[in-house]
Amino acid sequence: MSRLTIDRGRARPDEWPYTLPAVAHVLRHGLPLDPGVTVLVGPNGSGKSTLVEALAAVWARRVGAFRSDFAQQALGQPSTEDSDLHDALRLEYTPGGPSGGVFLRAERFHAQAPTLIPVTGRGRWAERLDGHPVLARSHGEGFLEVLAGMAAEVGLYVLDEPESALSFDSSLTLLALMHRMRAAGSQIVLATHSPILASLPDARLLELGDHGITPIDYDSSDLVTSWRSFLAEPSRYLHYLADED
Repeated sequence: MSRLTIDRGRARPDEWPYTLPAVAHVLRHGLPLDPGVTVLVGPNGSGKSTLVEALAAVWARRVGAFRSDFAQQALGQPSTEDSDLHDALRLEYTPGGPSGGVFLRAERFHAQAPTLIPVTGRGRWAERLDGHPVLARSHGEGFLEVLAGMAAEVGLYVLDEPESALSFDSSLTLLALMHRMRAAGSQIVLATHSPILASLPDARLLELGDHGITPIDYDSSDLVTSWRSFLAEPSRYLHYLADED
């Protein structure tokens, strides 16, 4: 997958989500995707999830066009909380490319798991997980187990804020897993608030905000500079708590 564009005939520039600077940027300029890993960072409300949700829905349509993988299709389907950006979003890709991949949102993992592994314990993904009861594990353990089982297939993996389910050590595990997936030929688009996940070497880091979408160096991103500043001197940020007492 090489690029995201928006069909101007289907866009409504004066309405949300097209009024988000990041979405308006894609409408005007398109958005190239790194052949390896593209990482979207930025504050809440900047449009990270809006973009990855729409991308996942477009990917699900492509999967459904030539392959009866109902789990992949179902996970990519927009929810009632998602925008309708997917109706106008277009994904440029090389015909005949890899067909693996999936969309995982850590916050909805428990709701997604039965789609991947039916109650019967049978099916494509269940075989890769050796029939292990994913929902009997912790949120983070189950998320990593499912992703590791899927990663055997080269394809597009869209991850929306997976760090919400992960401890520090588990975040490092996911970082190593993404490195292996990329080395095997998979493509990853990740929306994150985690400086750990954003640190993947050679990933293309894009910062979303009022300016739209800007390529950014890891050490210069607000995500990293803010965390470093806080960890170096927490009292600078916490003194206001005493002021409220």
